[in-house]
Amino acid sequence: MPENDIVFGVKDEQQVYKARFGAYVVIPNEENKIILVQAPNGAYFLPGGEIESGESKEEAIERELIEELGFKGEIDQYFGEAVEYFYSRHRDTYYYHPGYFFLMTKWQEICAPTEDNNQLSWQTADNAIQLLKRGSHQWAVKQWIQQKSKQD
Repeated sequence: MPENDIVFGVKDEQQVYKARFGAYVVIPNEENKIILVQAPNGAYFLPGGEIESGESKEEAIERELIEELGFKGEIDQYFGEAVEYFYSRHRDTYYYHPGYFFLMTKWQEICAPTEDNNQLSWQTADNAIQLLKRGSHQWAVKQWIQQKSKQD
């Protein structure tokens, strides 16, 4: 459980949950739009994904950015950890999903994404919050909005 208890979803005590740790980034462009990844099932997520065995959070982000976006970049800020409890119909599995969320303001497109089954779109923060499937991803966008408003 994260130290500040940022939790989304409801844990069903009757179910067994599989732990799935993830790392994600909010990536704004010069127009203050952020990029979202739309999975083949239509769901929207922030760029990032599961932290594979032996990877750090940062290494997972580096790998996922190439896979999903064809981007390379530098992490600017850590927003924090948020836990999500959810059921995946696709995998017929209940997940306990701690996510680690970052901001990346310095990035560049270096190649075509190595995964070609996702759609990418730049969205305003308000649209992104409406589109994002997971509450933890919505929370990360709100953290970016708060951080940005402090700088303005």
